[in-house]
Amino acid sequence: MITTKSVHSPIEPEKDGLRLLVARHRGRGLPASRYDLWMANLGPSEALLKSFLKDKSTWADFSKRYRAEMWGENTPEPDNQQILNHGQKFTLRLLQELGKRGNITLLCHCPEDEPHCHRHLLAKLLASKL
Repeated sequence: MITTKSVHSPIEPEKDGLRLLVARHRGRGLPASRYDLWMANLGPSEALLKSFLKDKSTWADFSKRYRAEMWGENTPEPDNQQILNHGQKFTLRLLQELGKRGNITLLCHCPEDEPHCHRHLLAKLLASKL
């Protein structure tokens, strides 16, 4: 099962399962004991996040662009023309499978009650067919 939380919320080992920090930045002073694994590649790009935080894009636009970042471009990799770049598709499939076998909690620095956080978009993406 895949759930979401703020990285600052109380840790519940039995309920949380594998705690994944899915933000580009770990955060100054954040102890590594707050998460099990930091997956910066699952956070929004700095440009996308800054655009949203500075009110230069809407939540709908942010959501669309974040999903596009997760899928990546369907273009050949620069060093291997035989393999297409599928963005984070393989990582997302792995997390889906791990979520079927146990609990995974997606963590971000946003407050627990923040509805406009990419961790919620990521959880929805993981709940869908990839």
